[in-house]
Amino acid sequence: ALALEKLNLPVDTAGNGDEALSKLAEKSYALMLLDLRMPGIDGMEVLRRVAQIRPEVKVVIITAWGSIEAAVEAMKLGAVDFLQKPFEAEEVRKLVASLLDQATQETSQGREYDNYLELASRRIAKGEFDAARVYAHKAISLDSDRPEAFNLLGGLYEARSNRLEAEKNYRV
Repeated sequence: ALALEKLNLPVDTAGNGDEALSKLAEKSYALMLLDLRMPGIDGMEVLRRVAQIRPEVKVVIITAWGSIEAAVEAMKLGAVDFLQKPFEAEEVRKLVASLLDQATQETSQGREYDNYLELASRRIAKGEFDAARVYAHKAISLDSDRPEAFNLLGGLYEARSNRLEAEKNYRV
């Protein structure tokens, strides 16, 4: 909440997973910053329920405990990104502003595809290849006729010395 004050956004907080779900049942939100470790219902279960009751809410996972595997699992469940603690307030502001800008624009399938490719590229730059693969697969699920995500996956598999999977993706 403190990091977002500079954006002059209405911010709501919840102390645990039950409170977060209760607030979601009463009110609509564009974005949720969700910690994986919380008292009561943990963040992963909250994420599962958010996907059921408010699928339009973009969820960013925040964690100090999280492994890349947990973040990848969260993205498979619908999270749009994750931040690992500690992080800078400016990093949170930029991510939130970017996600809210996307939400207010008319989001066509092509724009979502491009957004997932951009997220994949950012993860590659950070050395987070598993997360990049998830984003590439999300792009493919939106438009399997475009080659960019397949080429990206090919490169990711090639970097892992998995030439067979790399060639499959390059051929597509």
